[in-house]
Amino acid sequence: MRLKFGKRRAVDEGLEVTEERGIRTLHLGSQAIQSAMRISRPWDLELAYTRAMMGFLMFKPAPPEVLMIGLGGGSLAKFIRKQRPQTHITAVEIDPRVIAAARSHFELPGNDATLDVIEGDGALYVRQHPASADVILLDGFDAGNQVEALATQTFYAACRRALKPGGVLVVNLWGRDSEFAEYFARLSRAFDGEVGWISVQNKTNVIVFAFAESGAPARLAEAQPRLADLSKRWGLDLRGFARDFQWAEGIAPLLK
Repeated sequence: MRLKFGKRRAVDEGLEVTEERGIRTLHLGSQAIQSAMRISRPWDLELAYTRAMMGFLMFKPAPPEVLMIGLGGGSLAKFIRKQRPQTHITAVEIDPRVIAAARSHFELPGNDATLDVIEGDGALYVRQHPASADVILLDGFDAGNQVEALATQTFYAACRRALKPGGVLVVNLWGRDSEFAEYFARLSRAFDGEVGWISVQNKTNVIVFAFAESGAPARLAEAQPRLADLSKRWGLDLRGFARDFQWAEGIAPLLK
């Protein structure tokens, strides 16, 4: 599949790429933005929620293996690959059109020693690869809605098994989703309450961090002296993320 622009717009059966004021965006069956790229800085993270997902660096500053479920335009994969080529990234995407668009319109490179993009079912992949990832980045939306197969109790439990000791699952949730409270409760159950979160843009997105092992609060406290250096190295406001980070018990205001 090859999309072609006509007056800054390209469409393929529900998948749409648009361009305006130097920003290229990906849409899947709705006006919701699935991915965005500033054409002058294709390796940067344009969307605030993607930057917040990188908050895992507060807990895992040098992950050898990152697993992405859901590719979008490949923003997170490109950013990690650019900033830390030592990290191996596996990205699983079920829609071949998304992979094609990421490569033809969002400058996602081909597979190599550091990046492996797989066309497949992310839920199945997670079940088949226990103890394989240091970090899992889960961003599974379709036409603006959470993909249910990527938000079940069974799937979240499988994500925990897919993490290595000390691993972190990072989930992008839609804060105004009617099922948000249930999704958060499932994550909390699957990870025995070892869960924290960051609210982005007044609850538009809620980035949830679920930890395979206990002790995350102590790890965050220990990381504080290193956050300035990490922020400079990655070009992210990790100190701001640490300030905004809350633990599971603080979720009540978001559930109203």
